[in-house]
Amino acid sequence: MAKKVAVIGAGVSGISSIKCCVDEDLEPTCFERSDDIGGLWKFTESSKDGMTRVYKSLVTNVCKEMSCYSDFPFHEDYPNFMNHEKFWDYLQEFAEHFDLLKYIQFKTTVCSITKRPDFSETGQWDVVTETEGKQNRAVFDAVMVCTGHFLNPHLPLEAFPGIHKFKGQILHSQEYKIPEGFQGKRILVIGLGNTGGDIAVELSRTAAQVLLSTRTGTWVLGRSADWGYPFNMMVIRRYYSFIAQVLPSRFLNWIQERKLNKRFNHEDYGLSITKGKTAKFIVNDELPNCILCGAITMKTSVMEFTETSAVFEDGTVEENIDVVIFTTGYTFSFPFFEEPLKSLCTKKIFLYKHVFPLNLERATLAIIGLLSLKGSILSGTELQARWATRVFKGLCKIPPSQKLMMEATEKEQLIKRGVIKDTSKDKLDYIAYMDDIAACIGTKPSIPLLFLKDPRLAWEVFFGPCTPYQYRLVGPGKWDGARNAILTQWDRTLKPLKTRIVPDSSKPASMSHYLKAWGAPVLLASLLLICKSSLFLKLVRDKLQDRMSPYLVSLWRG
Repeated sequence: MAKKVAVIGAGVSGISSIKCCVDEDLEPTCFERSDDIGGLWKFTESSKDGMTRVYKSLVTNVCKEMSCYSDFPFHEDYPNFMNHEKFWDYLQEFAEHFDLLKYIQFKTTVCSITKRPDFSETGQWDVVTETEGKQNRAVFDAVMVCTGHFLNPHLPLEAFPGIHKFKGQILHSQEYKIPEGFQGKRILVIGLGNTGGDIAVELSRTAAQVLLSTRTGTWVLGRSADWGYPFNMMVIRRYYSFIAQVLPSRFLNWIQERKLNKRFNHEDYGLSITKGKTAKFIVNDELPNCILCGAITMKTSVMEFTETSAVFEDGTVEENIDVVIFTTGYTFSFPFFEEPLKSLCTKKIFLYKHVFPLNLERATLAIIGLLSLKGSILSGTELQARWATRVFKGLCKIPPSQKLMMEATEKEQLIKRGVIKDTSKDKLDYIAYMDDIAACIGTKPSIPLLFLKDPRLAWEVFFGPCTPYQYRLVGPGKWDGARNAILTQWDRTLKPLKTRIVPDSSKPASMSHYLKAWGAPVLLASLLLICKSSLFLKLVRDKLQDRMSPYLVSLWRG
């Protein structure tokens, strides 16, 4: 008899979890409190239902080839970066193609998820749900929680003295949908993440003035990189990841900063990272231009509010502010769990590889999508779900919970004492995390073996973008179309751009073009591959670190 699995939420991670259950011959039942799939990607005109949804103008910041389900590429005509409607259409196509909708119970709220009395033997859960006022109870062999990061708006009013005296409008970005209603007003946006940048840019077209306040600053990336190719496809590559492992981090950071400041000097634009703060990145094509044109004014942290103005840390005061929009993120919670599980699941340090809670005797609960990646969250959650379903079936093993819990508790104590840094809120390296989970499943591609068996494919896998299809080449869940998807990924990337064909432009690229594009990276990667196999690599690396650091500092100051 197939094991029954409860899937909580039918968003991006929920529908992929349903599919993964079906692929492993499990029996999923998905509970979704709204009336449709897509989670936050299903746009609504208001947020009265308390659910976090996209704002109307939102455009994806990870390109389609890097943010698709690994066995279901986007149609070639889809734009590389798309609005929320197009992206939701893709989710709908995915659900219909694999016949997933029949497993979803819509307008159903999960009230509680509790361990059964015999949990230590069976690993089973009691799940209580409510549909149209009627409660139902069912027993499940496993549970996959797919409620994501964006559950409860984080509105830190207590951190802003005088905010309760402020007479203007105050709202969280969760409530923001369209720019109508903000025309001609002076608006202060607090928080500079992707959402803060997007909202500030959109409002700057109609508002009298937009002020954008940030504590830390940020590096601003564009959606397109050199030669106009999607930025994600140009930087998330295995050979870059390899280079990052063998070269000094300070040297790589120096190169990165030089590259980013070449587009525009972040310090001149008031965007540079505050000293002592962790570097962060946002994707925004228009923010620098809006600052350059004066439509957006960058400001430091708000020190306090008065009835009509804001006082900033640098001593400046902005008068006659009409609206304050907090783009200060979200908190996540699990109200359907009992303590101590409820609290433990909110601490990523107590989730094994960001998926399995450490305090359970049986690994029958998976938290899917509670991670931050330097890449596509969709791809990461899908791989998590593939792993979790195989753990449920007993095909993949995880270490004993007692051992993991002891290690995590010791680490937590070291963090509290300041011995080690808390990295639980940092974004994870995309390739490193994906490879880690793929290795647990048995789907991580072997690059040396691939070069021996299929050099053309190996070239694309190692030197090209690390697209999700790479994790369908081998092992459980292998997809016969993966090789072709990788070899044709650039065709799908360029297809939506080819709407005006100029006859003379169809000449094949010259050899010099390929040498410029690939010569230096290939040469560097080849040299590093040779060096990595030698015994003196660590010595060379340490020497480089010691010698480069003062040299780079002197260069930067000079």
